[in-house]
Amino acid sequence: MKAEKIKTFVHKFWKEWRITFLFIVFVVIPVKSSLADWNWVPTGSMNPTILEGDLIYVNKIAYDLRFPLTMHRLAKWSDPERGDIVICFSPDDGTRLVKRVIGRPGDTIEMKNNILLLNGERVGYTRIDPECADVLPHKVRGKCVLAMEDLDGSPHAVMNIPSAIAVRDFGLITVPEDSYFVMGDNRDSSRDSRFFGFIERESIVGKAKGVIGSFDITDKYQPRLKRFLSSLK
Repeated sequence: MKAEKIKTFVHKFWKEWRITFLFIVFVVIPVKSSLADWNWVPTGSMNPTILEGDLIYVNKIAYDLRFPLTMHRLAKWSDPERGDIVICFSPDDGTRLVKRVIGRPGDTIEMKNNILLLNGERVGYTRIDPECADVLPHKVRGKCVLAMEDLDGSPHAVMNIPSAIAVRDFGLITVPEDSYFVMGDNRDSSRDSRFFGFIERESIVGKAKGVIGSFDITDKYQPRLKRFLSSLK
């Protein structure tokens, strides 16, 4: 009798939810896996560009097309450029990361007191009005220094925190073939290629294009309405 009830329940459940289930399996999962995705950002390693609590839109076909739920590449049409914000996997532990591409294969990079030198040339920096820090969480306002970094014609905001203990210098390195050097825009609070080394091209799975929604997870999940549906640079 109990088995009959279970069978009846399963049949009724399948009848009512089969379309939704099939839609998820054959449409949502393949699209999210291969074409477009979204990511909640839990840390401030990309401040001030991306904030804790941002829900970012990821274009998974920006560089190539992969078979759903795998890393197998079906087609490739481009490679990441300097300044792109990419989604990649850490070579340390496989954690999914959001970082900015600083160096491409063959580039030489060094850093002196948080100033990047790319292929022997100093990257351009312009100081930003401190009032722009108002978008940042309270814990870093007043403690950070903001600047516009012009990386190969791709200007974007970066920040450092002078009071923090951080890696602000490293010697000349050359990016190997089929690899990339990535960093967070929050230069004094980001675990990136300065720590785990280069990112292989195969582990870059998409490009962050914009913010779908944003909630301040450092302040009772208050919505940041101005960030909704905004683009990323």
